[in-house]
Amino acid sequence: MLVIGISGHELAAGEREWLQHSSVAGVILFSRNFASKAQVADLSAAIREAAPRPQLLCVDQEGGRVQRFRDGYHALPSLDGFGRLYESDPEAALQLAREHAWLMASEIRATGVDLSFAPVVDLGRGNLAIGNRAFHADPAIVAQFTRAYVAGMHEAGMAATLKHFPGHGSVLEDTHFDDAVDPRSLEEMRATDLVPFVAGIAAGADAVMMGHVKYPAVCPEKAGYSSLWIKDILRAEMGFRGVVFSDDIGMAAAESAGGVKSRIDAHLDAGCDVVLVCAPALVEDSLVAMDARPVSDTATISALLGRGPAGWDGLLADSRHDGAIARLSGLDKGVA
Repeated sequence: MLVIGISGHELAAGEREWLQHSSVAGVILFSRNFASKAQVADLSAAIREAAPRPQLLCVDQEGGRVQRFRDGYHALPSLDGFGRLYESDPEAALQLAREHAWLMASEIRATGVDLSFAPVVDLGRGNLAIGNRAFHADPAIVAQFTRAYVAGMHEAGMAATLKHFPGHGSVLEDTHFDDAVDPRSLEEMRATDLVPFVAGIAAGADAVMMGHVKYPAVCPEKAGYSSLWIKDILRAEMGFRGVVFSDDIGMAAAESAGGVKSRIDAHLDAGCDVVLVCAPALVEDSLVAMDARPVSDTATISALLGRGPAGWDGLLADSRHDGAIARLSGLDKGVA
């Protein structure tokens, strides 16, 4: 199955045709697709109306520098602020992270979008692409935040996606632009980067997004298209039963798998359930690639569709909304 990107604020005629393809299970939205709350809600409704089957509507609304919808939405603080607060007040930090998750997910659900790809559970150990998107450098602390964040998202009726498996925070390269290689052994990974994923899976996380990082001491392939990482470690060893997403196959680090068809085949054959094709320029070739594969079963993603009512009126009437904003504003000012 594919989750695809579209070009603008409205569905183009060709994009409506894409949605008819049996392999298209959803759409991921970006800042290029956002003008206002009303516009993106209309776009979400148009996507659902145009498709012959339920569509999973997705976005990256982590907070900080990765927040695709802004005007009319609370400016969510970066996750690293919770880590700093944890040093002086762990209980307050974890509670605020849960409120952050609830607020983020509630506002996205109010828009008619199902899923924000969150939380980032990579360790904050120097990777520039992750940076302040990470809670902390200590895996045990990140594990605590992971459990809190998953709980907050679930309270808002949104599934939680742990990313980027098996851990992107300890390599320096940015996989959007470069290959990334982590030389550590599986034993070292189990003691560090995998710890938050174990915690998130135990907390009921619904999905995992793979990273485009190579761990040559473990296997020769990038993790995103490694059956060892997906089938043997994530599924068999760690017991994960949810949905596995690839990261965007348009990123530079995904190009090592070959052309578009080769990238899609590599990820799906390794055990990914859904491949992200974020660049509209790659969608046509991706649909052709999927024609050569068995018809996709979109029921796989049904558990990720948003739960409960979605609408701004109800959310704005909820006292928790204003309270969460006030408490998170305190984090920005350095107080709990």
